[in-house]
Amino acid sequence: MDFSNRIILVTGAARGIGSATVAAFARLGGTMALHYRSSRKQAEALRHSLSGDKHATFQADISSPDDCERLMTEVMDHYGRLDVLVNNAGIYELKSLGTLEYRDWQATWTRTLDADLIGPANLCFLAAKVMMRQKSGHIINISSRGAFRGEPDAPAYGAAKAGLNQLSQSLAWALAPYNIFVGVVAPGFVRTDMTEVLLAGPQGDAIRAQSPLKRAATPEEIAEAVVRLSADGMLYATGCILDVNGASYLRS
Repeated sequence: MDFSNRIILVTGAARGIGSATVAAFARLGGTMALHYRSSRKQAEALRHSLSGDKHATFQADISSPDDCERLMTEVMDHYGRLDVLVNNAGIYELKSLGTLEYRDWQATWTRTLDADLIGPANLCFLAAKVMMRQKSGHIINISSRGAFRGEPDAPAYGAAKAGLNQLSQSLAWALAPYNIFVGVVAPGFVRTDMTEVLLAGPQGDAIRAQSPLKRAATPEEIAEAVVRLSADGMLYATGCILDVNGASYLRS
């Protein structure tokens, strides 16, 4: 896999899966556009850790349609093309139905759908317009096993990720004539700084036991799946949803 001379935009690049994905592409020669919302210090530190001097950071709030448009404009002004978009940024709000008031219910749905579905959809649209002119490109959306098994304490998240799956497959049909690949990586539980408290707490053993591997995924394992789907020769897999959940949820 060689990503030399490829421009790759990763959203939510400062931490976790996003950071690992940036590092994986960069090791294979990719020129990285690192998106962040508020973690500027982490994003800049990651950029400086990469070999090469063409990488750049870009700030935007993905839940804002105007920010999505500005982000794509800035990336195109800086690089002139876009070869891979990885929609990784998102939020996960645990909100037990029994403890919520109606206004809180509405608020968590609005925040989650804006960040996890509408924002990625807007970036897919903007990237697709660029890639259609180029007659090539890859769009990889980060979904979740929660899109299939449900999220009882985060129903908005499960619904948003299910919508992202269907969006991706619809776009795979629409963009195939332009030589554009659209695919999904659907992780299970991943070991990141955001989940470390859960894994170290009383729920940790139960979470690890969900997989026959008896552990959570590493961000690097998810990044490996993203990179492989973005490689040349994968076009006929367009529309696929790649489960990377350690057999914690199996479907057929």
